[in-house]
Amino acid sequence: MGNKEVRQTYAAAGVDVDTAARAKELIRKQARTTHRPEVLGGVGFFGGLFEFKGYRQPVLVSSVDGVGTKLKIAAALNKHETIGLDLVNHCVNDILTCGAEPLFFLDYIAMGKLVPEQVAAVARGLAQACREVGCALIGGETAEMPGLYAGEDYDLVGFIIGVVEKEKIIAGKTIAPGDTVIGLPSSGLHTNGYSLARKIFGVAELNKSYPELGRTLGEALLEPHRCYYAQLQPWLPLVKGMAHITGGGLVDNVPRVLPEGLAARFDSRSWTVPPIFQLIQQRGNVEPNEMYRVFNMGVGMVLVGSPDNAGRLTEALPEAKVIGEVVRQVGKTRVIID
Repeated sequence: MGNKEVRQTYAAAGVDVDTAARAKELIRKQARTTHRPEVLGGVGFFGGLFEFKGYRQPVLVSSVDGVGTKLKIAAALNKHETIGLDLVNHCVNDILTCGAEPLFFLDYIAMGKLVPEQVAAVARGLAQACREVGCALIGGETAEMPGLYAGEDYDLVGFIIGVVEKEKIIAGKTIAPGDTVIGLPSSGLHTNGYSLARKIFGVAELNKSYPELGRTLGEALLEPHRCYYAQLQPWLPLVKGMAHITGGGLVDNVPRVLPEGLAARFDSRSWTVPPIFQLIQQRGNVEPNEMYRVFNMGVGMVLVGSPDNAGRLTEALPEAKVIGEVVRQVGKTRVIID
C-alpha cells in the first residue's frame, strides 16, 4: 500500500475553533449586561464602538494590568470568578487616582486549552465588576495557544479607558508639607505579592484553615481586590493626590504622586495590619522592610489632602484613617514608616 498523505487540521495542532466560538459567545452574553447607552453595536466586531459625549474638555485616562500569579491560586482551587473582579477593580482604581470615571473595558484571556466554562466564570466576574462602576465591557480577545501555556495555566489582562475633565485632574501638584495622609483599608493582598506567598506556603496549604484568618488560606488569598470608586467619587474635589498601593507597596507607590522635594511619613501604629500579612511574615521569616516593599500591608489606597479637609474625608469615609503626613524630603528617602 502507498503512503497516504496526512491531512493536518487546526484541531490536531491543539486549537479548536468551535470551542473558541463557544467561549466567545459566553463572554458576549456577560458583556451585554454591562453596556451603557454610549456603546454602539455589540461585542464581536473588529473594534469596540463607544460614542463619546457630555464633556467640555475631556481627557482620556488609560491603564492596562493583569492579576499576576494570583491566577495560580485560582487554578489550584478551580475558582475563577473572583479573578475577573480583581482585574477590573485593579484597573478602575488605577485611573481613579487621576479622578477619572471608567468608561469601557477590554479583556485578553489566553490559555493552553480553552475551557468555555472556565472562561465564562472569569467573564462573570469581569461583568459584575464593570456593572458595579457603570463601565461597559466592550470587547476583548480569547486565545488558545498550546505549547505556550501548559496544563491549566492561563493569563488574563485588562485594558480600561476612563475620562476626566481637564480642570478636575488629580495629579498631586498642589501637595505641600503639612498635608494629611489618609489610608483606606485593603481587603487582603489584592493582586500583588503572590509569588512570595506561594513560595512560602505552597499549594498543599491552600485548603488548610487558620484560626487567625477565620477561613482557609486559599479563601483568604483569593479575596477580591477592593474597588474604591463608588465611595471616593463624590469626595474627589477634597483630594490633592491619590496613590493606589499595588506592587511596591507604600514605599514605591506613594512617591509617584508627591512633588519633588517632598516625602511621606507614616505611623504604622495608626492602622491594623490584617492577619494574612502577619501570617506571611511569620511563616516566611520576612523582614519588615521587605513586607512593606512587596505588600500593601492593609492599606489599599492613599489619599493626600489639606489638614482642613482631612476631617471631612474621614467623616465621609468611615473606614478611612489618618496614617501620616507630608514632610520635606531629607536625603533620598521619600517614604518613612515609623
